[in-house]
Amino acid sequence: MMMKKRNLVVAAGAAAGAFYTVKKVSENKAGVKAEKVDEAIQERFYGDKQVYFIGGGIASLAGAAFLIRDAHFPGKNIHVIEGLEVLGGSNDGSGTVQEGFLCRGGRMLNEETYENFWDLYGSIPSLEIPGQSVTEEILNFDHLHPTHAQARLVDKNQQIQNAHSMGFSTQDRYEMTKLLATPEERLDDMRINEWFNDHFFETNFWYMWQTTFAFQKWSSLFEFRRYMNRMMLEFSRIDTLEGVTRTRFNQYESLILPLKAFLEKNDVDFMTNTVVSDIDFKEGAGITASVLYFADGGKLELKDGDQVIMTNACMTDSATIGDFSTPAPKPEERPISGELWYKVAQKKPGLGNPEPFFGHEDETNWQSFTVTAKGDALLKRIERFSGNVPGSGALLTLKDSNWLMSSVVAAQPHFKSQPLDTTIFWGYGLYPDRIGDYVKKPMKDCTGEEILFEYISQLGWQDDWEEIKKDIVNVIPCYMPYIDAQFQPRKMSDRPSVVPEGSTNFAMISQFVEIPKDMVFTEEYSVRAARIAVYTLFDIDKEIKPVTPYNRDPKVLAKATQTMFR
Repeated sequence: MMMKKRNLVVAAGAAAGAFYTVKKVSENKAGVKAEKVDEAIQERFYGDKQVYFIGGGIASLAGAAFLIRDAHFPGKNIHVIEGLEVLGGSNDGSGTVQEGFLCRGGRMLNEETYENFWDLYGSIPSLEIPGQSVTEEILNFDHLHPTHAQARLVDKNQQIQNAHSMGFSTQDRYEMTKLLATPEERLDDMRINEWFNDHFFETNFWYMWQTTFAFQKWSSLFEFRRYMNRMMLEFSRIDTLEGVTRTRFNQYESLILPLKAFLEKNDVDFMTNTVVSDIDFKEGAGITASVLYFADGGKLELKDGDQVIMTNACMTDSATIGDFSTPAPKPEERPISGELWYKVAQKKPGLGNPEPFFGHEDETNWQSFTVTAKGDALLKRIERFSGNVPGSGALLTLKDSNWLMSSVVAAQPHFKSQPLDTTIFWGYGLYPDRIGDYVKKPMKDCTGEEILFEYISQLGWQDDWEEIKKDIVNVIPCYMPYIDAQFQPRKMSDRPSVVPEGSTNFAMISQFVEIPKDMVFTEEYSVRAARIAVYTLFDIDKEIKPVTPYNRDPKVLAKATQTMFR
């Protein structure tokens, strides 16, 4: 028996050795091929060819970086056209010590599943640490400040819930398993609450999954299915959010500024406060962009060989902000990028359908708030309550609050200009149309002061309100009418391909294009879309990092199964 066991161990070791040998040989071959492709690309002559990125978010900036790095395209012939006065799109961070700081949202990263994101930022120099890439900077910081939420769910009695149990019934498990086994093609236009029973939406799992990723009951069923498959690795640790990777500072300063600095060093042209209002295409078959029209009445006629890569929609379009004494106003402007998509989609087939995403503000809105305070008294209260020091807790969700409020306390300072005697934290409510439990009005009609009072009261600290309020510099509410638009129920055909069929010089990049198997509302989706656009339009025969199939990993599946029965 001992001999048999030893033989099995030796055989298993040999098999593993053979596997890794084959893997290494395969990687070496891929490396040799990439070198040959790179040598051929370096010999290309682009002449006066120009590339125009419409929109200045992370997708366009990533696309410009891929052009420089992988297509060896001259930066001076790359133009990033942004309608606002600042680049970054939804990766924002702004404010001052005197007026308070603002984060409209927080983009959580993930080390295991952001394949193209880490690859890109591995070639972007850090602005903070000489000799390191942004990827190294982020991962080193994150490993030194690991996430382990100890107060993931809090009830109306200020009791921290034991969120380790998912709370599933037998029927919940059956419906979840059946969904994962159902092909996406059968789920067109279906909503999550058309599949699951009422009990499912009262489980710990739903409260945690919903607030981590900002799903609603009426969100797209196959988008939810994609998340379950793509984030299978996170399912077993959703109660602690250990898989969350954080940047050292806010995303604008940690991600956008170093990428912008890299592009500036390579002479990329940035055109801010410039709105592209329409695009013409050549008549006849195929999709060839010919003219860009600008809101100021100007136009740009494209030459043969010029390329256009358009951000077809942005989740933070039309966002409005208030302050401590003023609610965020009702949006008056239509979404800049969404309006352009509406016009373009009418001109050629295969360019998608924006209506499901931008025609239902009542379903796609939620509201965030950023609190700036002198000193750390309020953060210390939250720390004592939650058991998490700043930067270690990820989301704290007040599960019974009528606005469904959650908050995040990042590691301090969260802004480079934030002095040691100033602290900030961020929060949001998924139901801003509902009346508050303590402030008897909808969240979207509330001032920053009223929103903070509701939050404080949910934690049972309302008797100390006057003392707490003395330290507050500002509370900035931000109403975002389309922040959940990418989750709307839709047909598979409503999102266009990155490079539509028949295109000769036109691509679309955003959270609103179709990338099979990947999940929207992530930095990876934007970067992957940009890479697909550049590699396709410029015929770059290099690997676009594939989606890692954790949903096929036996160990991950075993853990997920165990989690369903916790």
